[in-house]
Amino acid sequence: MSSSADERWCVVTGGRGFAARHLVEMLIKFDMFLVRIADLESAIRLSPEEENGILGNALKSGSAKYVSMDLCDKSQVLKAIEGAEVVFHMAAPNSSINNYQLHYAVNVQGTKNVIDACVELNVKRLIYTSSASVVFDGINGILDGDETLPYAAKPLDSYSATKAEGEIAILKANGNNGLLTCSLRPSSIFGPGDRLFVPSLAAAAKAGKSKFIIGDGNNVYDFTYVENVAHSHICAERALASGGKVAEQAAGQAYFITNMEPIKFWEFVSLIVGGLGYERPRIKVPALAVMPIAHLVEQIYKLLGPYGMKVPQLIPSRIRLLSCSRSFNCSKAKDRLGYTPIISFEEGLKRTLDSYSHLRAENQPKREGPSKAHKCLGGGRVADTLLWKNKKQTLCALLIMMTIYYYLVASQSTIMTALAKLLIAAVVFLFVHANLPEKIFGYTIEKLPASYFHLTEEKSHQAAHSVASSWNAAVNVLKSLCRGNDWILFLKVALLLLILSFLGAISLQSIFVIGLPVAFVAFLAYETHEETIDAKFSELVSFGCRFKSDLSKKVIGAEKDK
Repeated sequence: MSSSADERWCVVTGGRGFAARHLVEMLIKFDMFLVRIADLESAIRLSPEEENGILGNALKSGSAKYVSMDLCDKSQVLKAIEGAEVVFHMAAPNSSINNYQLHYAVNVQGTKNVIDACVELNVKRLIYTSSASVVFDGINGILDGDETLPYAAKPLDSYSATKAEGEIAILKANGNNGLLTCSLRPSSIFGPGDRLFVPSLAAAAKAGKSKFIIGDGNNVYDFTYVENVAHSHICAERALASGGKVAEQAAGQAYFITNMEPIKFWEFVSLIVGGLGYERPRIKVPALAVMPIAHLVEQIYKLLGPYGMKVPQLIPSRIRLLSCSRSFNCSKAKDRLGYTPIISFEEGLKRTLDSYSHLRAENQPKREGPSKAHKCLGGGRVADTLLWKNKKQTLCALLIMMTIYYYLVASQSTIMTALAKLLIAAVVFLFVHANLPEKIFGYTIEKLPASYFHLTEEKSHQAAHSVASSWNAAVNVLKSLCRGNDWILFLKVALLLLILSFLGAISLQSIFVIGLPVAFVAFLAYETHEETIDAKFSELVSFGCRFKSDLSKKVIGAEKDK
């Protein structure tokens, strides 16, 4: 890739990533270099805001160019970096995907390809985007940590482990063929364009999970606004380009980058979810109580991950991240790179919340018409009762059920005795109710008319027709089974009968103790979180299909081997 002698190019690897986009725009805005954006996509795709903004104009004018590049292919790396004076190496896989092979390929092997290309092509400066996690083991908290901290003996995850390996290679390459290098360790980046942290907080809040605090809630964090991260890269490049003692002190070093405004982690979460209009966290759950469940979830993921299961949120490394302190000292970056934040935490938070207006609670789509749970329950009084639409009606139903349970079921009466007692109670109630005066203490007593119990001829015909239709349907099923050629129907009938045999073995007491509470809670929970539950169900079905497909391939492969 050729360039004229008077053109000064820089390359931003992973240039379409979260922090990298902000760096690209800052470089264009300050007119420091012609910017070459290198990333995996075959062609750059701009959002409407980018199309009409700084980046879109720069691409049209030629002051910025996009090049498709795979870090794992050294020839592509050489082509992308050729003619560049500076390389900002920001490319990295999604940190939430705990895939060691992927992270090693990009963060270690890909970084070595970048280093080799810079040395071969006489690039002058290489700035690497590392992570504050390289010194965090997930167990011991860090308060005001500085660069004298050693790399974690047992890294938190594969992302942190491979980032540390990449950083070691970058710092070791300093001085090789005149190349000056340094490594920046931003801590917990946030801001507009983030596709992980803020959206995941909003999703959890929407699902009703934002009320919980993991740990005591006092763990301190350093969050870094994304434009400050971009600014730190420019500070590092300027320091390395200064020459003399400044460049000598700056080169070959690692630097923590923060907003220099530590805050309690859960206070930050509260500001985000509260700012988006959701319930703020308030219920504290000890980390030790959650950890056994997290370990179980992690083992399930290890078993089912190869079949497409998404990385779950409730895993040990995430629990540790949520409950440990992680704050860092930026004095070294300030002294040697001249870095100080250009956007305050308060202003950064405001800009972040403004950029996620589409995630605000009031902007979420409202359900139109009755819910699936309401339709499933027939949409009548039963639905209103179980879904708590009429709280007075629901509480009355619960009171009646409790009365029936204690006086009829808990006494371990037989079914006939229980029905007899229930009918006696109904008869006594109707007789007493009929003889009550029309008003008692000023309250009107509504009398039940005799027609209330009258079955009209039309309803009788409907009931008879329904019974006849059900009988005919059952007969048709038996006829089909007699032919013996419909295996799907046979399996459905067998499964239904198994379920009925299981239900038949459940005592009336168990139905009251387990079934009724579940009915009053499960339907309400489904109506409240219908979209989330449906999405999880669809994901489960999709996973089952993939698992079945993979299993079939393995069985077929095994048979062929025979």
